[in-house]
Amino acid sequence: MSADTQIRPFRIEIPQADLDDLKDRLARTRWPQESPEQGWGRGVPLGYLKDLVAYWADGFDWRAQEAALNEIPQFMTTIDGQDVHFMHVRSPEPDAFPLILTHGWPSSPIEFRKVVERLTDPAPTAATLRTPSTWSSPRCRATGSPLPCGPAGATCSGSRRRGRS
Repeated sequence: MSADTQIRPFRIEIPQADLDDLKDRLARTRWPQESPEQGWGRGVPLGYLKDLVAYWADGFDWRAQEAALNEIPQFMTTIDGQDVHFMHVRSPEPDAFPLILTHGWPSSPIEFRKVVERLTDPAPTAATLRTPSTWSSPRCRATGSPLPCGPAGATCSGSRRRGRS
């Protein structure tokens, strides 16, 4: 966590050693015996889990995902002692309507990636909004949840169940 309240650029740059370590740990997975009960009644089916681990170890291209994520301008700041990561795309239109998109848990602002161009593109088409927007999507760095966040170690207040009205 940083005490720096300045807005600072952020890029996802996972060290290769971390990715190699993950692949090594996945390769050393100690598998349980298959459950005699078929389906999901006693948890994740072993075959499904093995396929998922194989995909993460050998099929998932982290560098391609990292590059795609870094196409969207990202920043960090500190608010009330909590590191906050956000993506911010400014429309080229000077009178663009500011828009903040937040997400729930478990989710991430990357789910908005497909709509960013439509929201910020000044050239209207049938598939875009008629008014361009400047787009931001903040998230709590500690938990990945949308703002607001509590003190260090606390869950984000947006993830707490609230009474219904």
